[in-house]
Order: sequence, then C-alpha cells, then structure tokens
Amino acid sequence: MSEIEAVIRENHPALITYITAGDPSLEDTREYVEALDRGGADLIELGLPFSEPIAEGPTIQAAINRALDAGTTPEGFFELVDDLETEAPLLVMTYYNMILQYGSEAAVGPFVERAAEVGLSGIIVPDLPAEEAGPLRSACDDHGLDLVFIVAPTTEGERLETIMSQVSGFAYVQARLGTTGARADVSNATHDSLTRLEQYDVPKAVGFGVSEGDHAAEIIEAGADGVIVGSALVDIIAEHGEGDAPAADALEAKAEELKRGALRGGGVDVPEPEQP
Repeated sequence: MSEIEAVIRENHPALITYITAGDPSLEDTREYVEALDRGGADLIELGLPFSEPIAEGPTIQAAINRALDAGTTPEGFFELVDDLETEAPLLVMTYYNMILQYGSEAAVGPFVERAAEVGLSGIIVPDLPAEEAGPLRSACDDHGLDLVFIVAPTTEGERLETIMSQVSGFAYVQARLGTTGARADVSNATHDSLTRLEQYDVPKAVGFGVSEGDHAAEIIEAGADGVIVGSALVDIIAEHGEGDAPAADALEAKAEELKRGALRGGGVDVPEPEQP
C-alpha cells in the first residue's frame, strides 16, 4: 500500500486540498500550505502552473496566470517542495507537456526523478489518457510515486477498466462534467459515479465543485473516502492578495470546516469550534 492510500485509509474520511504554487508568490505558497496542514488537510495538491490548463475553470486559470506572472518555474516549484515540512503528503497536479519537457530531452523520467527527490508522493495529470500513460506509470513505479487519474461522470466500460488498472493512491472522481470551480450544491452525478466505482478496491475522492463543509458531509455519506477542494481555497487567496497574512488564517479555518464536514458525513460526532 502506498503512502497516499495509507493516509486516506488511516484518516478516513480524508480531506485533500489544492492550491496553485506561486499564487501570488512561492513564499506565500509556503505559508498557505502550512496553514492547510494545520487546518487538517490529509493530502495537499500543489498545482504546477501551465499556460494551457484545459481542466481548470476561471478561478484556477486566474491563479495559474498570477503564478506565471510571478515567475514560477518548475525548478522554483521543486525547491519550494523540498523546503516544506508538512504532516500531509504532497502531490503535484500539472499537465503532460510540463512533465515531458522537463530536463534536457523529451522524456518523463527526469521530472519523476526530481519529484521523488524533493519528497512528492504522487502526480495528477488531467490531460494524460490512461491508454497512453505507460511511460509515466513505469517511471512513477520506479521512483515510488502514485499516479492518480480523474474519472469523469461519463467514464464507463473499457475506458473505466483501463483507468482503474493504471490508477494508484486514489481515484479522483469528477463530481460533474465541465471544469473546476466552486458550486452551490453537490451534483447527482457524484452518487452515480461512486456507485459505478464500488467494485474497485482503491480509495475514491470526489472533487470539482466542493466548497463547503455540508458538501463534504454529503459526499462522504454517498460513499466517498475523501473530498477534494481547490477553487474555494484559491478564491480565498485571490480575495486577500499578496503578502496578506489573514489569507493563511482563512485557509486554515476553511480546512477545519471542510474536515469537520467530512467527519460528520462519516458518522463522527464533531463538536463545532468555540466562538472567540
């Protein structure tokens, strides 16, 4: 069992958070990751900015643009990760071209080797079809990293079998069709997707649109092992701006709210925090 899978199973139900590295700066990202860790995130995804993020909605696209404008590079990202100390394992979410073009030749090995060297535990690549994932799957296996795949509400049949034969760590269950972004409710597609995946013995975590503790509770009640939250956290960063310490406090509080919701959905009696 990999580190990521073990963390999800041991901390069930798990909270997985996402922010974009370098938004608004790598130094701020350090503070924000530490805040999410304190707030109860069990796994933390860090987005490595790419100029054509096809799976992202406007919120995360804007964060990626801010990170690129701030000069975030793959090596700067790796140096940040190498310097972080968190209880929660870290994953990188990026696009295949970033992985393929890292290093002196077009190959996936150098990126994966560097990722393992700095302590990352897994990789998520939204634009990599499972049918073409062999080289990256092999490199991840060689270096002890999980390779997480996204399962859409429309994924079924042979394609679903292919994805589930390649996935490790957890299956990223897309809650609804479309791109990332906070929503006001939980899609009915979430329940259908979780039912379709029941037969596969790998943790299932639901993302795309999760923004509140009540959402987390509903998703866990529906059978998920974890919830993934990104845009709601990126919104907090955007609202506060560069170098604004209250952003870290707000991220920590949001993580606490989401983790409480997940635990409540898992049948754990969690008292509400005391008001100051």
